Amino acid sequence: MQIHSYLTFSGNCREAMTFYQQCLGGELVFQTIGESPLAAKMPPKMKECILHATLTREGMILMGSDMTPQNGLVRGNAVSMSLNCGSEDEIRNCYDKLSAGGRADHPLENTFWGALFGDLTDRYGNHWLLNYERSQFH
Repeated sequence: MQIHSYLTFSGNCREAMTFYQQCLGGELVFQTIGESPLAAKMPPKMKECILHATLTREGMILMGSDMTPQNGLVRGNAVSMSLNCGSEDEIRNCYDKLSAGGRADHPLENTFWGALFGDLTDRYGNHWLLNYERSQFH
């Protein structure tokens, strides 16, 4: 069993997911509403909206959509993306890229649990926790 993050946007899913691909790498695939069976049931202005996007890289999967619920998009602080990095260079690079245009809530720092850790809110209002477990042998 696995769990993956699924982000909902309000018309800027393509822009946000492209940004995440630039920050994290990986392969990005989009399906628009116009390319789906929903096209006939939706207003013409919705045809370019993203029904489903998937960014994959090794074991990471990040998904997204422009399909907001009827009550609209409500951003809260109850969900974060947790990114476990494989090296100090990778965590520093991802932190710098993801925080660009956003907010560096807690800069990367060495923790009592032996990791390099920090968190940020990106330019799309999504919260990220970045962690790099340092080896005992460093």
